[in-house]
Amino acid sequence: MPSPGRAWLRRAAVLIALLWLSGCAAFRSYNTELSGTLTQASSGNLEAAIKTLEANNKGPSKDLLYYLELGELQRLQDKYEASQKSWRSAQTSVQAWEATAQTDPAKLARDAASYVVNDKVRPYEGHDYEKVMLTTGIALNFLALGDLDNARVAIKQTHELEAVIADLRSKETYEVEQEARKRGAVTSFKELNGYPVQSIDNPEVNALKNSYQSALSHYLAGFVYEALGEPSLAAAGYRQAIELQPNQPQLEQALAGLDQRVAAPDDGLTDTVFVIGSGTAPARESRQFPLPVPVNRTLVLIPVSFPVMQATSSGVLPGQLEVDSADRIPVTPVTNIDLMARRALKDEMPSIMLRGAIRSTAKALTQYELQHQAQQQNNTLLGLAALAVTIGSVVTESADERTWRSLPDRIGIARMRLPPGTHSVTLRTPDGPHMFQVTVAGRHAVVGLRLMRGQLFVQAPVPQATMHATNAARAAPLPIPPPNPKEQ
Repeated sequence: MPSPGRAWLRRAAVLIALLWLSGCAAFRSYNTELSGTLTQASSGNLEAAIKTLEANNKGPSKDLLYYLELGELQRLQDKYEASQKSWRSAQTSVQAWEATAQTDPAKLARDAASYVVNDKVRPYEGHDYEKVMLTTGIALNFLALGDLDNARVAIKQTHELEAVIADLRSKETYEVEQEARKRGAVTSFKELNGYPVQSIDNPEVNALKNSYQSALSHYLAGFVYEALGEPSLAAAGYRQAIELQPNQPQLEQALAGLDQRVAAPDDGLTDTVFVIGSGTAPARESRQFPLPVPVNRTLVLIPVSFPVMQATSSGVLPGQLEVDSADRIPVTPVTNIDLMARRALKDEMPSIMLRGAIRSTAKALTQYELQHQAQQQNNTLLGLAALAVTIGSVVTESADERTWRSLPDRIGIARMRLPPGTHSVTLRTPDGPHMFQVTVAGRHAVVGLRLMRGQLFVQAPVPQATMHATNAARAAPLPIPPPNPKEQ
């Protein structure tokens, strides 16, 4: 029968191996990597931003986050087809997550390395609001390409994804509570001494229905269904947008005038929606806090790293935009990614804290027993093993900072009917006015605008002639995953 010392030595060897074989993932600082990418993008040099992103992701296997960031940068370049290709790769990962969530939700929590090293070694599955913003971005690209049918498919996928997320999070909350009770673990971030509670627990964050539904997504659903002549589905989209962002006259007017617009004959004008994004999404920053962890039936305060929200480039939406130096259209705020990200972290903290408690307990018990055995047996090897575990625990204790940073901080919309053709548009911002020209055609159009640290990027609709030539050159339309048969 092996001695207790040897048994703990073997456990220490396994722990040390997991600590050091976790590789670069355990030490990667996503905030540091993305700061260079976003600096290049905000200076207007999108090609350099993409090269920086590529330099930080040299391995042959790219993760979900890489494709999310790349697709957003390509969209800012008006490279819609390239953006769709990147986002389809991201969507493949999300759909794999979705399938697992529906068939074996417990599997999503099974990742032994995160219980020993840190959450950075977990496969990145995306935060819930990022999954929804992905399908919303895909729909916006299809709208820029004039492809209403495929935009409709992406909209449907958004609604179906929201239902999967809602069901999974309900089950996860129950399971975390049960596991924490069984282990005697603390899962309330309010118990962490020094944690900035108000950053994720305040009236604005708590006013959100959840972390993933956005008025933008549902307003676009209403617009797409309206353009396709499906008023009942359009009404449902507009109603949901109003529920998520109440007291906004422009949203209420979209619903109130729906039947009249659908029934009206073609007046030759283009119903145009401007989608204005500003700033960049907030970051998650790793900080250490003392966590009460049960060790040998005693609560011991152990320093554990947890993520804290950090605003990076707050977006200020302009109050209005001017078209042809005459019409002034109000900009209605519809989605606040900053608040959604904070709500997501608030909802995730019980799981994060449970993993931190389990991880810290395992490390603390191993260190305690090794040191105890080393003192009893006067064993130098056990003493060195205890020291190695201690050092490994310290250097790998870091919170997961990964999050989709190139998303806008805030998003607003403006809507008006314009004569087909080219129009001069002025966007007045704290950094000064931005003037540009945009061409619209057909009965419906969506124009994307993105303000980023003084730069304005215009995601203009593809001209009809160019779009027809591109479609003729392609053997098939952009491939997208088959949707579920469910409607909104």
